[in-house]
Amino acid sequence: MTMKKLFSILAALFIFNFSCFAENIIFKADQMTGKSSDSKDYAKLTGNASIITSSMEIYADEIELSGENYRFIEASGNVSGSNVKNKIDFTCGQLLYDRETEVATLQNAVHLIDRENETIANAEIMDYDQNKSTIIMQISVAMQQKDNICTGSHAIYKTDARTLFLSGNPQISKGKDVFRAQEIELNLDTQDIILDGRVRGSVEDTKNR
Repeated sequence: MTMKKLFSILAALFIFNFSCFAENIIFKADQMTGKSSDSKDYAKLTGNASIITSSMEIYADEIELSGENYRFIEASGNVSGSNVKNKIDFTCGQLLYDRETEVATLQNAVHLIDRENETIANAEIMDYDQNKSTIIMQISVAMQQKDNICTGSHAIYKTDARTLFLSGNPQISKGKDVFRAQEIELNLDTQDIILDGRVRGSVEDTKNR
């Protein structure tokens, strides 16, 4: 069987199975291998790989799809993409995405831009639940929103509610003002900051300027 014929067969399998999942998907790659059976569906895209669904765009050196009706997507190597519904762009080293639950786990030097809320965030791990509009960030969390620079080892960012919860030696800096506590909550709309536990910090007196 020629490579061209094999690719045509695999492409047909992709279209059939993704249609069964009630979602149209566009895919591209330099090379593709895979299989479809009653017990397991699997496909591997290698070289300039991309997957575009109704809500997600994913680009990477390599993308694997597995599970029933190719439910799970795993991307690795120069991963980038966006959630087109929520206007969130990202880059990372590895991504795992469940098309059924619409939960994505991003790992290894994750960089995220929330264009809707004008927010930039970095962490080693992020779990993004699209349905709950919630991003859980872990390890070396750093987030910038307006004049606020927020850091900690753990954060919960609710994009729709526009709130950020920080823990793990959290700190928020705004100009020369610095706030620290065991837990910090920031309202991105009002810019209100709530400090809880071992509160400390410093603020600049601007009266005599």
